[in-house]
Amino acid sequence: MNTPPSRRTVIAATGTAALAAGLALPTASGALPAAPAGPLPAAAPVPRDVCRAVARAVLVLDGDNQPLVPRYTRILSGEGLPRSRRAPKKVLVVGAGPAGMTAALLLKRAGHRVTVIEANGNRVGGRVKTFRTGGHEGAEQPFADPKQYAEAGAMRIPGSHPLVTALLEALGLERRRFHLVDVDPLGRPALRTWICANGMRVRRADYREDPRPLNRSFGVPARFESVPASQILRDSFRPVHALIEGKQGEALVEGWATVLERYGHHSMHRFLTEEARLDAATIDLVGTVENVTSRLGLAFVHSFLSAALISPDTAFYELPGGSGTFADALYARVRDSVRLDRRAVRVEHGERGVSVHTVSEGRDGAAVEQETFHGDEVVLTVPFSGLRHVTFTPALPYRKRRAITELHYDSATKVLLEFSLRWWEFSEADWKRELDAVRPGLYEEYRRGRAPADGSLLGAHPSVPEGHISPSQRVHYAAHRAAQPEQPEAAQVIGGGSATDNPNRFMYAPSHPVPGSPGGVLLASYSWADDALKWDCFDDAERYPRALGGVQDVYGQRIEVFYTGVGRTQSWMRDPYAYGEASVLLPGQHTELLPDIPTAAGRLHFAGCHTSVKPAWIEGALESAVRVALEVHTG
Repeated sequence: MNTPPSRRTVIAATGTAALAAGLALPTASGALPAAPAGPLPAAAPVPRDVCRAVARAVLVLDGDNQPLVPRYTRILSGEGLPRSRRAPKKVLVVGAGPAGMTAALLLKRAGHRVTVIEANGNRVGGRVKTFRTGGHEGAEQPFADPKQYAEAGAMRIPGSHPLVTALLEALGLERRRFHLVDVDPLGRPALRTWICANGMRVRRADYREDPRPLNRSFGVPARFESVPASQILRDSFRPVHALIEGKQGEALVEGWATVLERYGHHSMHRFLTEEARLDAATIDLVGTVENVTSRLGLAFVHSFLSAALISPDTAFYELPGGSGTFADALYARVRDSVRLDRRAVRVEHGERGVSVHTVSEGRDGAAVEQETFHGDEVVLTVPFSGLRHVTFTPALPYRKRRAITELHYDSATKVLLEFSLRWWEFSEADWKRELDAVRPGLYEEYRRGRAPADGSLLGAHPSVPEGHISPSQRVHYAAHRAAQPEQPEAAQVIGGGSATDNPNRFMYAPSHPVPGSPGGVLLASYSWADDALKWDCFDDAERYPRALGGVQDVYGQRIEVFYTGVGRTQSWMRDPYAYGEASVLLPGQHTELLPDIPTAAGRLHFAGCHTSVKPAWIEGALESAVRVALEVHTG
């Protein structure tokens, strides 16, 4: 069975002839070449053994199709690595994220001498990062209310991720529900968050009952007018689910191998057009409402796996005090082995051992220092986008170098805004009381669209502390905003997310109040891929008034009175330690690159969520940490 042309064969073909779609490259003389006489050559079929190997990685099975998760869970729960008669090793671990610190902890407890080398001079945890006061990094107060905190990175833990659950319990950390879907005061799903697109605003509950007004605004065919976007997407995936549903053991591996064989070279857009037969308008609808648009060009397999996980049927959890408490707990157990402010720049490896050459950051005018660390083995947890800038002597094998060079990393950007009161939980009576506390009649001014939009009402409520709204914020705000003709009704939401087609794209309300604080921090914009890069063009300070305006498009102009003037933002593509949000693979990369990503190269071992099929999830990082600890310990 021939697979469709791979990413590489299509790129190669464009260099010599025009594509069937009409794209042609000029010859040296400037003339367009003749179209090819026949169809483009099909790529060689992906070997079935490769598809099976990737299928086992998806299912976390060993080479005999036996599940690895129960063993990994026992190791993380306290059983530790198995006893070994081998002499203890001197192990270097590069990167102090969840994978690096967990691997270091397991190896230390097994008797090995471990040194963790971290580029960041004041923080560990990788993409587990909380904007907060204190913590192991001793962070300064990030918000006007020192009690407030918010997640720059990992913010939710699926209940279906057993390794994270086991490690949290072993570390003595509590968790509580994260409300992916908003709830009422009794904790029941409420679906009162908004979908705002094409100038329309509709509650999720109302959209589920009658999708027609919003769907028609996209111009979808009649057969989709009454079908919610989530259902359209689920129906599109059904033929793929049929290949794996109800199967176990070897049959499940073969089912997944067939998924990879048939669809491994599909982008999400290609799948929706060629396999699901969706038209452009319906893809626009699904993309806007279900967060597909920004990743249409990326691998279908990634979106298929994500859709199974991030759904209203999945129970999610969060950590009281922020995800940074997880990094705190791990760091406390390996702190004496961690060297901060040491960026790995060169790795020498051979029969006698390994050497990792590092430089410091030279912060605050300090001199840049070099330091070299020596060991028997090294565990590299640095994202491949960062490892691309590390020199290896001797050079790594070709297939490993190819994986490091080509593995695609996506962008993700968050913009967080602080408010002095949790207005998203308000009733209309609450709104009237609080607005009229600013000045009598203000509630009616907003309701009738007569409130000024010149920035004079930013932070006007008595609960807002003074001194945080700068003149430049007011100018930026006034330049971009116009008075809204009417206000939507009170949101009355706890947790959950709203979707919009404006640049903010997705916004999430906190699932729980911060004890002792009347206010809260709203995730005002959460975007990926190209949507994120468009935010990254702005300086941090300019993002806040722009993001506030995007939230007002959804929730109404009147929220401005509670804005404290304080925000925080995180661009993972601009982060000098992360080099991107996560490895979100391109079409074909699951079978072309993934088999070579986690494999060891002599004394070099590779870990991190990018070496699993769960990129961007702590679970993937922990899978890799246990795998690589076993490699070092028993090898």
